[in-house]
Amino acid sequence: MRVVARGETHWIVETARLRLREMDLADLDFVAAMLADPEVMRHYPQVYDRAGAKAWLERQRKRYAEHGHGLWLTVLRTTGEPVGQIGLLRQEVEGVTESEIGYLLHRPYWHQGLATEAALGVRAYACDTLGRPRLISLIRPANHPSQAVARRVGMAQEKEVTFMGRTHLVFALKAPTDSR
Repeated sequence: MRVVARGETHWIVETARLRLREMDLADLDFVAAMLADPEVMRHYPQVYDRAGAKAWLERQRKRYAEHGHGLWLTVLRTTGEPVGQIGLLRQEVEGVTESEIGYLLHRPYWHQGLATEAALGVRAYACDTLGRPRLISLIRPANHPSQAVARRVGMAQEKEVTFMGRTHLVFALKAPTDSR
């Protein structure tokens, strides 16, 4: 993982196959298509129409401004094709502010190891660059693929909580001494 800047695009995280950057309104078509897919959104309260996807994207832009991070557009290095949104979120869980690695891939890119690869890059960025001592992922109990990604990133299930009115499992990781 490394932080790089190329031309006008600021890549926050770069892995062997992926690059992550802040989203902008030019990414709306991709975001809207992904958030409208019922399979992609099956563990979320709803699918989103275009207006809802625009609001989602604007929430990420607000997170960038307020926290310096959020879900980042994740693209293939070879083609620049977007595959999903993976990043670092600030969440309030049972009154405690936590740093969450969040990941959401569009269905055509499932089962290729991309979520794990990007999440490992975000883990390295959060631990090595930002100095975060602890990271979590909030995952619905039925979302076994996301739980598997959390485990591959080095997280273990810690507890069950109610988050945003729904049951979630908290997977947690204390920062490794060397996350590369």
